[in-house]
Amino acid sequence: MLYSYEQCLKKNKTDYQIKKQISAGKLFKVETGIYSDEQYVPEIAIISFKYPYGIISMNSAFYYHGLTDTIPTKYYLTTDKDSSKIKDKRVKQSFENSDYLELGEEDTVVDGASVKMYSKERMLVELVRKKPKFPFDYYKELISSYRKIINNLDIQSVQEYAYLLPKTNMVIETLELEVF
Repeated sequence: MLYSYEQCLKKNKTDYQIKKQISAGKLFKVETGIYSDEQYVPEIAIISFKYPYGIISMNSAFYYHGLTDTIPTKYYLTTDKDSSKIKDKRVKQSFENSDYLELGEEDTVVDGASVKMYSKERMLVELVRKKPKFPFDYYKELISSYRKIINNLDIQSVQEYAYLLPKTNMVIETLELEVF
C-alpha cells in the first residue's frame, strides 16, 4: 500500500521514526513524499497515487484493456480542464470538460493496483472522436480489436457516450461504418 509523507508522519509520529522504519525494511521510499510497505510497487500505482484526480486514458487504457500490444511510452491521464498542468515526464496529460470527465470511469486492477481508468466503451468513443490524432495503422489496429469484442461491449453505453460527448454526429456515423 502507498502512503504520503503526511500519512507516514501521522502513523510514525516523527521523521526519525519514518527513517527508522525504512532502515528496518518495514517501509520503503518510492519517490519523494511517497512511501510503501512493499518493496516493489508498479509504476502505474505510483502515478495513480500521485495524481488521484487523473483517469487513465488513451494509449494507456487501450493497452491495459488488451486492445493493442503497443506499450505506451508515457502514462496517459485525462484531468479536468481546470486542473493544473502535470509536470511529470512520465505522464501525457489531456484535459476534459468537467461535465464529461467521469463518464465511463471505472476502478480497474492493473498489475495488482486499483486505478481509475475509462471503460472500453468510453475508449471506443474517444478513439473515434480523436481519430485524426492517431497514426493510421494504430487506429486500424484498435478498430480491428474492437470489432473482435463488439459482442462483449455494452452498446447502450457506447451510444450514450456518443450522444453526450462532443462530435456526436461524426462519432455515430463512424461507429456505424467502421465498427458495428
